[in-house]
Amino acid sequence: MVREGSSIDKALAVLEAIAEHHRVTDIAAATGVSKSTVHRILQSLVEWGFARADGAGGYEPGPRILTLAGRVMTRFDPSRQASASLRALHEHTGYTTHFAIRSGDEAVYVDKLEGRRPYQMPSRVGMSLRLHSTAIGKAILAELGEEEVRGVAARTGLARLTPATLTGVEELLVHLESVRARGYAVDDEENEPGVRCVGAPVFDHTGRVLGGISISTLAMDMDRARLEELAPAVTAAAREVSQALGAPAVTPAR
Repeated sequence: MVREGSSIDKALAVLEAIAEHHRVTDIAAATGVSKSTVHRILQSLVEWGFARADGAGGYEPGPRILTLAGRVMTRFDPSRQASASLRALHEHTGYTTHFAIRSGDEAVYVDKLEGRRPYQMPSRVGMSLRLHSTAIGKAILAELGEEEVRGVAARTGLARLTPATLTGVEELLVHLESVRARGYAVDDEENEPGVRCVGAPVFDHTGRVLGGISISTLAMDMDRARLEELAPAVTAAAREVSQALGAPAVTPAR
């Protein structure tokens, strides 16, 4: 619903509604705008190319929407959209903070803020990370279907990197159920000995998992109790990043 008397809000609400609704009556019901006003707005949108008549008495998005979307996406940088939330998480925890995006059967770091510690994490922007042994990676895998997870496992081999690494696909699938249920993943010295991380998934504008964010430090600096205490801050930051990327409030069922 839109605010009373705001013509810009009404126009934007109608423009958004034609993505899901075609008939004037349905658009009016969805937006709370009167049918006469909806019709008038639609006529303007048609003239501008943002809507078109569907030939059956309804309306649908016009070609200019695609043109505009294409121009925007060429300038759209996910790491820039995530930077404010990443900085806030870094300030709150003091630990090294990462943002990584999935790339096929791995993920790639696109941003990193070094922690306020007398040591540095061995990660770097542009470095790839495995999905089965890292917090961000497992957060990503937990949002994929079982068949897709099995495909990743078959192609990568689930290499053992430390004594704690999950190397069996059935074991991994069971573990991912708990990750999905709590909304975050833990790397408890599974990727590198002595390093502990907690990560949460980030979603794109379609509701599909795009990547994830995490905090990382030496295990001696973050025991499991501290990790569990900070997990809500990581999941909250991941939700903020997802919202900044246009993700729907509720992601679709996998």
